[in-house]
Order: sequence, then structure tokens, then C-alpha cells
Amino acid sequence: MKIMDILKKEFILEELKAKSKREVLVELATVFARGKTKFDPEAMLHVLLEREKLGSTGIGDGIAIPHGKLAGLEEMVIAFGRSREGVDFEAMDGKPAHLFFLLMAPENSAGQHLKALAKISRMLKDAAFRKYLLAAKTHDDLYQALVEKDDEY
Repeated sequence: MKIMDILKKEFILEELKAKSKREVLVELATVFARGKTKFDPEAMLHVLLEREKLGSTGIGDGIAIPHGKLAGLEEMVIAFGRSREGVDFEAMDGKPAHLFFLLMAPENSAGQHLKALAKISRMLKDAAFRKYLLAAKTHDDLYQALVEKDDEY
């Protein structure tokens, strides 16, 4: 599975404006309006907030991977956002999150959903890669770094 076959360039936010967990989820979910994906943004936000109630998707090391399954969604969508300032995402390590991958899958796609989560997690285990994503100066630099890392796996 190639993450960058799903994560379109226009779904990468170079600098999130969000200051709270809810604002991050809204900003990332709204990015899909740039594409051809048809979904109800309120329904997506509801799914994400319900998932967060089960436990934060802030996994530590400055990373959060909010995710869920949405009825009526035709194909998996992924967005990426960066916050140099950081946002409290109630991460396991208590530190703010800076790198966010939002993954939303169709309701019946357990296997693909889990594979995507696992691959994103593997990509982000590399501390030098996380550091590069935080330091990347342009949208194109972010995109290219993600493409290259995706190609390694």
C-alpha cells in the first residue's frame, strides 16, 4: 500500500492554524472539500470526536493520527497537517503534537484502514524524518519528503 496514492498533494496543510484538538480535526476534515470526495463534514467530525473519546490518537513523539470509519464514504482519504507551534492532543507522552495524519475510511474497510495506520506509524518512527517534516520550508518540500519516505516501505 502506498500512502501517497491516497494522500493527495492538495490534502497537505503546511501550517495548521488550529490551537485545540477539535480545531485540528475540523481543519483537517475540511481540507477534503478541495477534492472530489463526497462526504458530510459534520458526520466526519462526529466520527473523529467519538473515536477520540475512546482514547487519544495522539501517540507521542509529536504525532497524532486521528482516524475513523464513515458510512457512505466511497474510498479512504488521508490528510496531513503540520503545526510548528504544536497542539495539545492529549498524547500519551503529554507533549504537544506537531504532525497530524487524518485517516478516514469507508465503514467496511477494516483491512485497508489498519494497513494504512500501520504504514503511517512505521514511516513516523524515524526521528530524523519527523525532524525534517517539522523543518521543511515549503509545501513541495513536505510533499516530496512524504513521497520519498513512502517509497522506502
